[in-house]
Amino acid sequence: MVNGSKTSAVRVARIVRECLEEGKTVFIDGLGAFRPHGKSGYRFVARSSPSVFLAYVQEDTRQVERLYDALEDPWFDRRKLLPGQNWPRSIEDAIESTDFVIACFSLNSVSKKGGFQAEIRYALDCARRVPLDEVFLIPVRLDGCSVPSSIRREIQYIDLFPDWERGVRRIVSILTRQHRRRLIPA
Repeated sequence: MVNGSKTSAVRVARIVRECLEEGKTVFIDGLGAFRPHGKSGYRFVARSSPSVFLAYVQEDTRQVERLYDALEDPWFDRRKLLPGQNWPRSIEDAIESTDFVIACFSLNSVSKKGGFQAEIRYALDCARRVPLDEVFLIPVRLDGCSVPSSIRREIQYIDLFPDWERGVRRIVSILTRQHRRRLIPA
C-alpha cells in the first residue's frame, strides 16, 4: 500500500506541475492555491479567509447559492461533493474542520426532518469544543420563520430579509472579526 500511495502522490504532483506549466491555478481545498509566478515558477498562496460551511434544505437552494456567491468560497455541498462520495461522512468532516457553520433557517427548514436537522445537531456538538466566547454557529433566517428555541436561547441570529445586503454585511463582518481574533493570540 505504501508503494501505491507514493505512486499516487507522484501522479498528483505531475498533474499539478502540468497545470502550472499551462498557466492554470491549482486550488487545494481549505489550504490555498498554487499560482503561476514569473516565467518558469509558481508560488503557494495560503488561504487567508475563514472556512465556512453552509447548512440548508434543498428547497432553499436558490437563496443559499446567492449567499455562496456573496461569501469567499464556503463549503457548499452542490459545489464540493464529488460523484460517488460518501456525502454524510464528507459533510461531517467539513463541519468538523470548518471555522464557522452558517445555518440557513427558513419556513422550509424548521419543520423538515432529515439532513439539515442532523447537520445542525452535529454542528452544535462540534460547537461544544469551541471556546465559549468564540463564534462557531451563525444562524441566519432566510424568511420570517422561527429559529428553534434551543438555538434562539443561546445564539443571536442574523436576518437576510428584508435587507439581504445588510444581512450579508453583518455575516462577513462577524466572520472577518472572529477570524482575525483567532489569528492574533491574546
